[in-house]
Amino acid sequence: MAENKETKPAEAKEADTAKTTETQAAKIEANPVAGMEAESQPAVKEQQKNPEQFLKDFDWHNYEEGIDKIDDEKLHEFEKLVEDNFVETLDNEVVEGTVINITDRDAIIDINAKSEGVISLNEFRYNPDLAVGDKVDVYVDVREDASGQLILSHRKARVIKSWERINKAYDDETIVTGTIESRTKGGMIVDIFGIEAFLPGSQIDVKAIRDYDAYVGKSMDFKVVKINHEFKNVVVSHKALIEADIEKQKKEIIGQLEKGQVLEGTVKNITSYGVFIDLGGVDGLIHITDLSWSRINHPEEIVELDQKLNVVILDFDEAKTRIQLGLKQLKKHPWEALDPDLKVGDKVKGKVVVIADYGAFVEIEEGVEGLIHVSEMSWSTHLRSAQDFVKVGDEVEAQILTLDREERKMSLGIRQLTPDPWTDITSKYPVGSKHTGIIRNFTNFGVFVELEEGIDGLIYISDLSWTKKIKHPSEFCNLGDQIEVVVLELDVEERKLSLGHKQTKENPWDKYEKEYAVGTKHTAKIESLVGNKGATVEFNEDITAFVPKRHLEKEDGSSLDKGDEAEFMVIEFNKEFKRVVASHTAIFRASEAKIVEEAKRKADREHEESKPTLGDANAELQALKDKMEKGEN
Repeated sequence: MAENKETKPAEAKEADTAKTTETQAAKIEANPVAGMEAESQPAVKEQQKNPEQFLKDFDWHNYEEGIDKIDDEKLHEFEKLVEDNFVETLDNEVVEGTVINITDRDAIIDINAKSEGVISLNEFRYNPDLAVGDKVDVYVDVREDASGQLILSHRKARVIKSWERINKAYDDETIVTGTIESRTKGGMIVDIFGIEAFLPGSQIDVKAIRDYDAYVGKSMDFKVVKINHEFKNVVVSHKALIEADIEKQKKEIIGQLEKGQVLEGTVKNITSYGVFIDLGGVDGLIHITDLSWSRINHPEEIVELDQKLNVVILDFDEAKTRIQLGLKQLKKHPWEALDPDLKVGDKVKGKVVVIADYGAFVEIEEGVEGLIHVSEMSWSTHLRSAQDFVKVGDEVEAQILTLDREERKMSLGIRQLTPDPWTDITSKYPVGSKHTGIIRNFTNFGVFVELEEGIDGLIYISDLSWTKKIKHPSEFCNLGDQIEVVVLELDVEERKLSLGHKQTKENPWDKYEKEYAVGTKHTAKIESLVGNKGATVEFNEDITAFVPKRHLEKEDGSSLDKGDEAEFMVIEFNKEFKRVVASHTAIFRASEAKIVEEAKRKADREHEESKPTLGDANAELQALKDKMEKGEN
């Protein structure tokens, strides 16, 4: 019996084996993996039938690793099953996923991988209506972290997709829509597909923008004009879209323009050189000189922004789409409307509009100007700058001196409205009379002195001082100084007045002529040496005498040196040329003294002989002065 328990008949064993095989086949069909695992178990029957062959074929490596042997065909079948039902996810890749669950903090996303991913709801703040079943783009940060969790990011996926769309829009030159978020230095910040782009202020519109804040929050169409991939910067333009449309309009409008045509426009922009006018899709320029017949400093004096006005077409260039406009041309030229009865000699009033060194322009009517030359501003023959008489904006009255309607020129004068001061000059400034004047100008040969407005006189440099040797008048006086003068000569016909300053004082040389006559002796100190020629000594503040070298010899044979004090004898005195020559040697040497005595007698004789012809000498001197004055003038 025991033997029957341990050993079954062969038929029974075969039946058990068949039953086991059917059971395993059914399991594999229900679960291929489980079936493969079941088939991988070595059959007990095979072990018992041929143990040597079993040991020979047994995979000891898989046994040690704990891996059961699986049939290669079944393994390929399993791998194909996984490949068909699951997505192979890669790191740093954007894929589409489905929201399968939403918690208080996270959204569970299925990307058809071996596991689901979790994304914080903070990344969906822009979409508060997120719901289960929604399709979203996700970025695979890490396929599996340490805990086997799939790491996803919706924010990064949006950024990558946005950059792809922006790059495509730039390459294809397509229009994108964005929202202006805020102002920044030089322009605005625009949200384009979630990316912050820069919109320069000059690219917002074709017209000047005065209120940038009014654009914040607006959605507009833009063109991507520049991308800096290194710094992730995007520049967009709305103006580029407008210009494309305007360019078409310009060609249509310019094709219908004609010179002389009058159109209505709107002031679009004002610059220092002119005004830009919007003619309804195309701009024209009114140059500042075409705004008004009058002189203006800035176009803002004539027009203001958004002002509507009529303009005339002066010229246009179809190729460059430039249109030159005029405003003043709509009015008749002021010279054509000038009073026909206006003539030379009439008095007119006007406003000083421009000042130049040579004169001032006065507008007597809009667009009609006359020039007042500086010489016609005062009776004075000494010319000054026009700014000394008038300034811009002054209202003045003048007399018409010349009038040329064809050339549209007019000259005016102011001095003609006041009496000519030279009319009674002989009674006011007779020869020999003393007056006080103001120094107005210097020349190399003298000083011009103004006695009153329109009355100028000249003091020759030789008539400034009796004693000082003056090389230039600036050594003696300053511009603007008051100075006393004596009228020396008056020429009414030539309107010339000769003055003298030294004549207001007594000539000290009349006294010195006796005090320092030839032969007189004086004690003085050597002031300076004049090279090898001699030395100078000062007898007083006016007289500096020259001592020739041979007359410096002392009685012992040596010579006087600088700083030595000694007695000197005057051996020459010339009042006219203010020349005095002295000698120390003549004091002790008789021969020298004899020569001095003869020189003195000769000087006395010449003095006596010259008395009757003194007036003739003065006349010759005055004639020389007149000649010099005429040459300078």
